[in-house]
Amino acid sequence: MLETKTLDPQTIETVKKTAPIIKDNVEEIGKTFYNILFSRHPELYNIFNQSNQERGLQQEALAYGVYLAGINIDNFEPIQSMVTRVAEKHRALNVKPEQYPVVGTALIDAVKKVLGEAATEDIVDAWEKAYQYIADTFITIEQDMYQQTAQKTGGWTGTRLFYIDKKVKESDVITSFYLKPVDKKPIADYEPGQYLTIQAEIDGEDYYHMRHYTLSDAPNGEYYRISVKQEPAPNEEVPAGKVSNFLHEDTEEGSTIEVSAPAGDFTIKSADKPVVLLSGGVGITPMMSMLNSLVETQPEREVTFIHAAQNGKVHAMKDHVEELGKAHENLTPYFCYERPTPEDITLDAHHREGFIDLPWLQEILSDEHKDFYFCGPMPFLKAINKALKNWGVPEENRHFELFTPMTTIE
Repeated sequence: MLETKTLDPQTIETVKKTAPIIKDNVEEIGKTFYNILFSRHPELYNIFNQSNQERGLQQEALAYGVYLAGINIDNFEPIQSMVTRVAEKHRALNVKPEQYPVVGTALIDAVKKVLGEAATEDIVDAWEKAYQYIADTFITIEQDMYQQTAQKTGGWTGTRLFYIDKKVKESDVITSFYLKPVDKKPIADYEPGQYLTIQAEIDGEDYYHMRHYTLSDAPNGEYYRISVKQEPAPNEEVPAGKVSNFLHEDTEEGSTIEVSAPAGDFTIKSADKPVVLLSGGVGITPMMSMLNSLVETQPEREVTFIHAAQNGKVHAMKDHVEELGKAHENLTPYFCYERPTPEDITLDAHHREGFIDLPWLQEILSDEHKDFYFCGPMPFLKAINKALKNWGVPEENRHFELFTPMTTIE
C-alpha cells in the first residue's frame, strides 16, 4: 500500500465529506461515466463486460466502489478485501497502468456533469488527487501480481492459447470445458476457488469479450476445468449471456480460446478449521474446486457440502459429490431443492425442499464455529450472509464470491 501522506489533510477531509454525495448519485454517475468513456475510447469495450453494461450492473458498482474508496481514503484497511478482489480482476483482464488516467478523466468529467454546480473547483481538485492516489495504489498492487504470475512455474502474463480437450454436460444448463495449452508447456498451479479469464472472439461482434469463469476442479497440472451455465435472456430487455452461449453453442472439442492465468481471492483461508461449503446454482463451481482439493489433500478435515438448486435436472456434479461422501467419512453432503421434480421425490434425491435457512443450518451443523464459504446468485448470498450473521458467525469466518460487479452483499 502507498502511504496516506501522499494526500494532504484538506484533500482527505474534502473527499471523505463529499463521498456520500457520490453514493447518492451512484447510478447516474456510473451511466454517465461509461457513456463518456466508450465515446472517447471504444477500444475499452474489449475489457469491460458488455453484458453487464447492458444489464446495468457495472455502472452502479463502479461508482459505489469509488464511494467506498473515498470514504476510506485515509485508511484502506476496512476495504482491503474489495481492493484485493478488484486488483485480481484487473490483473486477469490485463489492465495497463496507462489506462488509469483515461478512466480517471472520464470519471471526473462524469462527476462534474452529474453534480453540476455542486461540483465546486475545490471538490473536483480533491477528487482528482484522490483518484490518482487510488490509481497508484492499484497499479502498485497489480504490478506485483503480474510479476508473481509470470514467475510461477507454468505462469504467464497476457493471454495464452488453449484448446478444448473435451466438453462434458453436467446438467440441463451447465457444461464443463477441459482446457489444455496448445504449446503443451506446463500450466500454472492455482488456489481452489480461483478463476480463469477467457477472451472470446465471437462472429458478428465488433469487440472481443472477456469473462471470468471459476475453475471447478482441484489443481492437477494437466488441464484447467471451467463449468459454465448457459445464460438465457431473462426478459426481452435483457440479453442472453453472449459468452456462455458462445461456449455452449459455437465451440467444440478442439476449438481454441485465449486464456489469462488463474486469479482471484476467494480461496480457503484457514489450515485446519472445519469447513462449510454453501452454493446455489452455478455457484457450485468454486465449491467443487475446494471440495476436490480438500478430500485429496486433507481427507481428515471436517467438510460439510450444502448445495441448493431448483431441482435435479439443473443440479450439476451431484453423482460425483455423493461418491465423495461415501468414500470420505469426514465429508457430509446435503442437497436442497426449491422445486423438486416428481422424479426427485421418488428417488429421494434431496435432503430438503425449499430454501436454505438458519433453522435448517442449525439442525444439520454441530455448531457455528466453522469457516463458511458461499457462492451463488445475489439473493442467495444475501440470505446466507444474513443467516450466518444472525447465528453469530463473525465476519472473518464468512467468505463469499460474487459473480457480478457488485461490491457488497449487505
